Amino acid sequence: MRAVVLDQAGGPEVLRITELSDPEPGPDEILVEVVATALNRADLLQRRGLYPGPPEARNVPGMEFSGTVAKLGSRVTRWAVGDAVMGIVGGGAYAQRLVIHERQAIAVPGSLSVADAAAIPEVFITAWDAMVLQGGLTSGRQVLIHAGASGVGTAAIQLAKALGARVAITASGGKLARCRDLGADLAVERSPADWVSAIGRWAPDGVDLVLDVVGELAQNISVLRVGGRVVQVGAMGSSKEPFAVGSLIAKRATVVGTALRPRPLEEKIALARRFETEIVPLFDDHRLRPVIDRRFRFAEIADAHHYMESNRNVGKILIDVG
Repeated sequence: MRAVVLDQAGGPEVLRITELSDPEPGPDEILVEVVATALNRADLLQRRGLYPGPPEARNVPGMEFSGTVAKLGSRVTRWAVGDAVMGIVGGGAYAQRLVIHERQAIAVPGSLSVADAAAIPEVFITAWDAMVLQGGLTSGRQVLIHAGASGVGTAAIQLAKALGARVAITASGGKLARCRDLGADLAVERSPADWVSAIGRWAPDGVDLVLDVVGELAQNISVLRVGGRVVQVGAMGSSKEPFAVGSLIAKRATVVGTALRPRPLEEKIALARRFETEIVPLFDDHRLRPVIDRRFRFAEIADAHHYMESNRNVGKILIDVG
């Protein structure tokens, strides 16, 4: 099979397409013929040598996929050859084939093409897990979503609105209208605008939850209500921001750091099963939809990385593999 392999750290030019042997599914695994994969910020970090993938991925990056079942392990009962599936893996999705535990794979919503479904797993599971399972977001509450035009941001806006929450976002100026179209009640330019004051006027008592992929803890605490939560799912900005601990105490706030990749298989399976039951039906009734900014051919993987690094995308960047 053809796969993208990282032999060294560096810029997009180190992404090399080569031939690898097909992976073999274990007794509880399925072999998937990959139709599409998608880019994530973690892929850029891995390429630069800052976020290594698991050994079983064989230096092949890629954390999400959509495709069809090509082969079954001896104990597999949930799937048949030809079924359309999607999911998250620790690595290995920049390839024509991959293996995944049968219970970690998720059925592609019937309303979507298999190729478009690659835009769902990483960002929608991340946003749902962070806001609902970790952040406790419910109907009527107020959430601030940073980087609202990112993959996670566009998923989080839709999920929060489907729950009945009020949504404010920050994003770069040229992307605000797209976030409003997705349902954001307030869209504020991150820079040079004073987003802290804008959020304060919108939610005078503070927001219930902040979903942050940037890393601005001091400002986030300042707009949080007493007893509110900040859920940190990334740190695209500075990780050395000064912070007064007293402000955290005064707000009686909770700060949660979360990531999907390092979790044990049992947790990933439980999350996938619950996501398929509770969230996937919202795609078929059109309350949720994947937001796809641009597609690249498999051979254009380096161009796709360059494009993500330019920060021009709104939503997901897909790679058509099959």
